[in-house]
Amino acid sequence: MSIINTKDKYKSMNSFKIFGAEIINKGLKIEDTLIICDLHFGYETTLNKQGLMIPQFQFDKIIESLDNIQKKADCSKIILNGDIKHNFGKIDKQEWREVLSFLDYLSDIFIDVQIIKGNHDNFLPYITDKRDIPLENSIVLNNYLITHGHNIPEQIPDCVDTIIIGHEHPCISIRNQERVEKVKSYLTGKWENYNLIVQPSFNSISYGSDVLHEKTISPFIKNILDFETYAIEEDEIYPFGLIRDLVLMDKEEFQNNNKGGIL
Repeated sequence: MSIINTKDKYKSMNSFKIFGAEIINKGLKIEDTLIICDLHFGYETTLNKQGLMIPQFQFDKIIESLDNIQKKADCSKIILNGDIKHNFGKIDKQEWREVLSFLDYLSDIFIDVQIIKGNHDNFLPYITDKRDIPLENSIVLNNYLITHGHNIPEQIPDCVDTIIIGHEHPCISIRNQERVEKVKSYLTGKWENYNLIVQPSFNSISYGSDVLHEKTISPFIKNILDFETYAIEEDEIYPFGLIRDLVLMDKEEFQNNNKGGIL
């Protein structure tokens, strides 16, 4: 079942800008720079150790997805906005292998690769040092401040009016009678006097956290109900409007579908 059939009244588009940044699937394009976040290489190994025996398929999916995005974006620079690897406490073999391979892949496509440190990236410098790529806490690009989103930077330059974060892994759930479908989503809103863009995760194992039903984790997000959401499905973008309206719609639909049920 597709989101298209679930919410026909929402017109989709394949190109859209939020605060001047262009949405291209899970990537954001600002001039000649592409921004992606939350790849979480090595996630399969962690799940395997927890008893969930899934194959290591994410690396190929990420490459395929980024290839498709870059065909449209045609950028010469890329910023990885945090959580490149998954394991907090060490570097496992899968992370070593896949992160190095991914950095080599990026160097063949982009002339400039920058990496912002996320909360999962404590040991990442041991890998990135092999390719002479330093980690940054944040990056200023024109009027944008790009930071992972797990903490607030101590200083924000005067030129900044828009902040771009990851970390949250936002998605929304779409209810259609007894079925629920999740889709990755962008969020836009305000933090203090700044515009705020929250990107969906680039990893392909999990859709993320359902912002309609789960608590947010980034200190940048004070009241999720005041944010707008833009769902992405393949190459289509769906501007779904305010979260508070979607929450209300979801409650009404759930109640209508359960009329006559056992209390």
